[in-house]
Amino acid sequence: MPATVTRPTKSEATAARIIAAARHLFVARTYADVTTDMIARAADVTKGGLYHHFTSKEQLYVTMMLDDLEDKRVLFAQAVASPGTARERLAGLTRDFLELPREERELTRLVRRDVNTFSGEEREQLVRAYQRALPERVQEIIEDGIRDGELAPGDSRILSWSFVALVEVVIGDYADRIYGTTEARLGHVVDLFFDGAATQPAGGTT
Repeated sequence: MPATVTRPTKSEATAARIIAAARHLFVARTYADVTTDMIARAADVTKGGLYHHFTSKEQLYVTMMLDDLEDKRVLFAQAVASPGTARERLAGLTRDFLELPREERELTRLVRRDVNTFSGEEREQLVRAYQRALPERVQEIIEDGIRDGELAPGDSRILSWSFVALVEVVIGDYADRIYGTTEARLGHVVDLFFDGAATQPAGGTT
């Protein structure tokens, strides 16, 4: 028998439309500049309809970010579990990230931009979700690289944040003009991390 296709309910579809509108606005503007009125208009719902699904801008933002970061955690876990060297697996994880739509890449940077807007449990949730999605996945691969002699012994957590910072550098507008393609960005990040700036670039995975 063919698989049953489960369609979202009207309420679920509306919530998804609100989140999609919010994603676009939060990426394009600062957190403080985005209002619930703007989100409601962009999602084509009333303000009351927005509050039916999300009690505040803060709750909408946190829900949006936690959902997105969980999707990324699942995606990047595939690279962690894949066969190959640490270099090959980090290249795979980085390629998966760089091939995401631009808005999804930019969403990842919002946690660091906006985290100090929040406090208490909300802040902790955002920080932990970001760590689980990206730095901790990178750290797992780096620890394997150190164990297998691909990388010199070092603090794997600091190394993972260093790698993430290299990736963030190549997703801005300036990097778009300089590198342009996913493979060029990937080569820069992986070569610089594994070989240093003084070596001849090898294209990332050599």
